[in-house]
Amino acid sequence: MTQSEAHPTASFPDEEAVSGRLNALRAGVLGANDGIVSIAALLVGVVAATDDAGVILTTALAGIAAGALSMGVGEYVSVSSQRDAEKAQLEREKMWHDHRPEWELDQLARLHMETGMSEATARAAAIEQTAFDPLAAHARAHLGIDPEELVNPWHAAFASLGAFTLGGIFPLLTAVLAPDAFKVPLTFAVVIVALAVSGTVSARLGHAPRLRAIVRNVLGGSLAMAITYGIGTFAGTAL
Repeated sequence: MTQSEAHPTASFPDEEAVSGRLNALRAGVLGANDGIVSIAALLVGVVAATDDAGVILTTALAGIAAGALSMGVGEYVSVSSQRDAEKAQLEREKMWHDHRPEWELDQLARLHMETGMSEATARAAAIEQTAFDPLAAHARAHLGIDPEELVNPWHAAFASLGAFTLGGIFPLLTAVLAPDAFKVPLTFAVVIVALAVSGTVSARLGHAPRLRAIVRNVLGGSLAMAITYGIGTFAGTAL
């Protein structure tokens, strides 16, 4: 018997790490996409209204700073609330186990039976798990929470803040450095490539279909830029 046959997950050493990085991955992908699309859409709107390099640069820097800080703070608050809720649920599970251990044991056995186990197997599994770590067993089976892997608000906040900043740099450089006649088309082109790369990376890290992620990113970003370009053109003409 080979090592991979004895240990089915041995051929996929990063399989167990996927769930642990999904929170930071979600925040990072959201931040990068938001940085790319938000700053690009903002800049093509401004470029459509004015060719003043100072206005374009100031808008880009202010947009990146405001967006990155907003994303970071928003992620921290959101994930902190989720973590607080998870801790509260774990506290309730602990209290219930202290006050009604037999009822909790029966509940765990019923939860196992819902996955297809026979009653005898489910009860045997519940007894063994309760003897080893009752809180963790109930948290995973009943709440879908792993007490050892609670979401981390700081990871999400910094991932989102950093990714937004990085994503916003690409349209910033294009809009500021490109010749006036090519600012908008080059920004569109750079953003499409950046969104395709972002979709590819997120799909690869999450083991998801790549084409779907790329198409979703590119279509959404292109639509946002087209709308803001139209608004900027209208505003520039009207003013």
